[in-house]
Amino acid sequence: MQRLLTTGLAKTADLWPAITHAYAWVQRAAQLLNTAEGHDVLLVRKDYRALLSEMRHEQAALGDLAWGVAHFRKVTRSYWPGLFRCYTTAGLPRTNNALEQCFGSARYHERRATGRNGASPAMVIRGQVRLLALVVTRATPLSNDALRPADIEQWRTLRAELDDRQETRRVQLRFRRDATTYLTDLEERLLKSSLPA
Repeated sequence: MQRLLTTGLAKTADLWPAITHAYAWVQRAAQLLNTAEGHDVLLVRKDYRALLSEMRHEQAALGDLAWGVAHFRKVTRSYWPGLFRCYTTAGLPRTNNALEQCFGSARYHERRATGRNGASPAMVIRGQVRLLALVVTRATPLSNDALRPADIEQWRTLRAELDDRQETRRVQLRFRRDATTYLTDLEERLLKSSLPA
């Protein structure tokens, strides 16, 4: 084992300075994001942009590992619109792990309540409402006033969307139960609507 480690270190010795340099950049990026809470987000963005610019200008010095810096910058660019949102939105988890834990907890409680291993049809149809209700009520208990819709038109629109989803599921169920009867009925309605009155 010692011989394998020694051989491996000897063969990769010329890569270690580049790895150390790139790792220092990653540590600075992590430090910027960890200390951003409570600081001016615009200044943190500016510092993070300066770091990305420094990485771009100096990535050629990394030799064979320059592709890693290019990949890091590309991924950062794709996440940029939402990268700092957790610092400006109260209660939004900073990491994907915290967000996944929240969703995992919701899945766990849904499975316990329904007895199903997979997602229940109710979660598929009304997921956007149920998940939001679960997350909000776990954070703070709601009063009667908080449950009352503030915007009735928005509430009606949401109810209509949920009813449309429910109807789509009903139609799928009817089709799966008896496809021939469903298609015959659909064909008759289509022919009636296309015939002149």
